[in-house]
Amino acid sequence: MNKSLVTNLVTLLLVLCGYVFNQALLFSVGLFALSGAFTNWLAVHMLFEKVPLLYGSGVIPAKFEEFKAAIKTLIMEQFFTEENINKFMSEQNGHAHHFELTPIIEQVDLSPAFDSLVDVVQNSQFGGMLAMFGGTEALEPMKQPFVEKMKASMIEITQTDDFNELLKAQIAKPQVIGELQHKVATIIDARLLELTPQMVKEMVQQMIKAHLGWLVVWGGVFGGLFGLVANMI
Repeated sequence: MNKSLVTNLVTLLLVLCGYVFNQALLFSVGLFALSGAFTNWLAVHMLFEKVPLLYGSGVIPAKFEEFKAAIKTLIMEQFFTEENINKFMSEQNGHAHHFELTPIIEQVDLSPAFDSLVDVVQNSQFGGMLAMFGGTEALEPMKQPFVEKMKASMIEITQTDDFNELLKAQIAKPQVIGELQHKVATIIDARLLELTPQMVKEMVQQMIKAHLGWLVVWGGVFGGLFGLVANMI
């Protein structure tokens, strides 16, 4: 239901009924209510649309660039400050936060590590002995168990307090935080470039549409009350 349209129609009906039936009180209440509702509807409309000859209308599309800058400032100054990053890296007890790195480690390809190990063995004093047992192909069955053992060891290491304290100390360095903030700002800029004035207008309208409709309703209600008082006076 369009609250604005319904409110304007009801107040207009009151005005017409008061005029047709020569009811001064009804006419006054309806007229004041219509003026309040229509004024609020026009103010809401002017937020999003440019109205000819009305200076200041269409403020949201007109302030599009300022709106984007405000979004970036909000994100960077409220979420990605050095203090907040340090808080994110720490638990409430002050110790380093334990990051769950298992999903990342599981996806890491450790085949190059095994290949490097084979090269080391082949180029060592055991290379000749290895050739006697079939060369590097003889080590191929060991590849999968090696990869699984390596991943298990890496997961175990990343779950220790010492590792997470080292990670926290590394990330907490001013130059690292500065680089992180710069990358976040770059990502935000790239995303904001995809926004258009129409997208911003629709986004704001969706957020506050229901509340703006009530502005028109209450404008009609209070306008009608003022009309009632004016008629009684």
